[in-house]
Amino acid sequence: MIKIEMMRCLRAVAREGTLAAAAARLGRSPSAVSMMLAQLTESVGGPLFETDRKNRLTPLGRMVLEECERALDAFERAAEAIGRHARSTAGTVRIAAVPSAAVLLLPAAIRAFRARRPDVRLEIGDLDSAAVLRRVQFDEADIGIASAPAQGALRAEPLTSDRLGIVCRADSAVAARQAAGWAALGDAALVANPLCDLVDHPLVRRKTEDAALTARNTTTLLAFVRAGFGATILPAAALRDAGPEIVFFAPDNPARSRTLALLTSATKPLSPAARAFGAVLKSVAER
Repeated sequence: MIKIEMMRCLRAVAREGTLAAAAARLGRSPSAVSMMLAQLTESVGGPLFETDRKNRLTPLGRMVLEECERALDAFERAAEAIGRHARSTAGTVRIAAVPSAAVLLLPAAIRAFRARRPDVRLEIGDLDSAAVLRRVQFDEADIGIASAPAQGALRAEPLTSDRLGIVCRADSAVAARQAAGWAALGDAALVANPLCDLVDHPLVRRKTEDAALTARNTTTLLAFVRAGFGATILPAAALRDAGPEIVFFAPDNPARSRTLALLTSATKPLSPAARAFGAVLKSVAER
């Protein structure tokens, strides 16, 4: 059986011209290199060098060297590619999160995690729930944080829950009718988003179905509300930096909440770094 070390010895001897020089290049003893060459000669069934001085290859030796060069090049390229991949991903945790989770949970989780594992790189994707699910499903993220339930080969662990409410401009008719609960939407336009489906109220259902404008990203939704395109429905955490021109109120008729879950693959084990970040995230959510 021809082994990688035999090929390396043949290449080194052919390049250096002597056993001693090849041994020095490989960091081996001359006797170890000579033994490897003898084993390779026995494996191929014919002499590789014309003389014992190892400075001239036989025709068979030249052919074997060419094949060894090709095999070693392929092996070394593969080893380097594996190493690059390991260096770039072993110390990286890819996180896909809905914007409100990025506000509510990630700052404290990142701070706590970096205190323990400053060597790990964190890549954060700010996405809507459907995109978070896709990222985790297709192995484009190690961890997802979203309000959507697990689907397919995903595992979901509840993290935290927050109230859903109406988001509108402070100077709007909707803001003036807060006491009416969900009915405060009245004749106002609704900028629909997937969270609207969590509100079991006839007016909200009708407005969601009839909405002329739909968005998924929290930043976009707030921009549309700020521009006067209508009201929308979001969790309280999404309004932390919205500014005084935006109002949030959570109706009680009925009260509705959004649960954020930690999403991971049910079939692919997490890396140690991703598993450690998940543990920190759950700890932060429990506070």
